[in-house]
Amino acid sequence: MLPNTSYSVYDLYPTLHRVAKLPSTSKFQVVALIGRPDDVRVIEPMQALGAHLTKAGIAVIADVAIAAEISATAANEKDLAEQPDLIIAVGGDGTILYAAEIARISNKPLLGVNRGRLGFLADVSPHEMLSSLDEILAGNYSSDSRMLLNASIKARNGSVTSATGLNDVVLQRRETGRMVDLETRIGNRYINTHAGDGLIVATPTGSTAYSLSCGGPIIEPSLDALVMVPICPHTLSDRPIVVSAGQEIEVVLLQRGDSKADIIVDGRSIAELNPEDTLHISCAAERISLIHPPGYDYYEILRSKLHWGHDSRNRHHRDQNPG
Repeated sequence: MLPNTSYSVYDLYPTLHRVAKLPSTSKFQVVALIGRPDDVRVIEPMQALGAHLTKAGIAVIADVAIAAEISATAANEKDLAEQPDLIIAVGGDGTILYAAEIARISNKPLLGVNRGRLGFLADVSPHEMLSSLDEILAGNYSSDSRMLLNASIKARNGSVTSATGLNDVVLQRRETGRMVDLETRIGNRYINTHAGDGLIVATPTGSTAYSLSCGGPIIEPSLDALVMVPICPHTLSDRPIVVSAGQEIEVVLLQRGDSKADIIVDGRSIAELNPEDTLHISCAAERISLIHPPGYDYYEILRSKLHWGHDSRNRHHRDQNPG
């Protein structure tokens, strides 16, 4: 990373300044490309995107670790957040979640190009990314505002650790083979004492992530709701519950031997939770905007990713001959 300074990326890189002044009807004059530099599946589409944008007269910036490989102007994280009009993330949902944090700080729209596996967040495929990008640059796109979560851990000593996430806040047991006991409250009202491997609180965006694999419901992204999902609960009656996004969820780790748990926000471990510490989860004041090309259909993505509408009886192993 470049050191944080008071200089703008335009001061550091005069060529970017000249390119950004080129006339264009697009509202997106500077685009940040974000992806993993160590993933060969990501480098090629990022190179194609960089060349395509540059040819269109759009200035392209990227992290210093990858900028040279994709013919973009190198920028530090501060500039990646402040300078672009649009952020494009290439990769899987992990890359999108990283880019979402930059988009949250900068209040800039985010577009995802899928090079991961399931990829509910990155809805543009590599083979259609250039045509989709042209449509977006021409102003033909839709956007939707996605809810974010605030997680705040208040320790017994009074210290507070906080983080914000797009997908989910996960409390998971630290010790293999040991359950944790959790007490939950919603809106300061007692809900349950859970025994199991942990607990997930997810946004509608995160309802198709870890929450889904634990039996949680899929929540349409426009709904202002949260879902609280037990992880491997000890009792079958401990079920997921959907609550209003306006409610605060409070979780306390109860004393059970030397019980300890980790708090993970969008895949990032942010703190350890000890008995009598309190985890507060609520809807954040900020939201992020996801950009979609023409024809975007949330339910089509669900059908595609989850193989809905296909008769499983007609599926054959790749080594088998039909019939």
